[in-house]
Amino acid sequence: MNHNKHKKGWILLFLCPPLILLGVTWIVMSLWNCLLPDILGVKSITYWQAMGILILSKILFGGFHFGKGMRDFKERKMREKMQHLSPEEREKFKEVWREKCAGGFFNRPNKTNE
Repeated sequence: MNHNKHKKGWILLFLCPPLILLGVTWIVMSLWNCLLPDILGVKSITYWQAMGILILSKILFGGFHFGKGMRDFKERKMREKMQHLSPEEREKFKEVWREKCAGGFFNRPNKTNE
């Protein structure tokens, strides 16, 4: 009996993401077709075009993050590294980054080999 519960969990794990994608695609199609033809004068889209728009937006903008994922991982790793530094090393690290970030990307001084 416990084996059945475990099996149902795996089935839900594999079924949920595709079902969510199908539902979100339908929502995008519905919103597009209800709003944009009247507002912008564009044509209505099909279900598959809506899915294409979702995939294209994911590629171009990297959206659809349901968790913070990699960003949280990187922040956690940086915090762990900072904890192992002495107070002097931490202050030196912060100072170096302040100098790097203060001028902005285009205002950095040119480094020349001396």
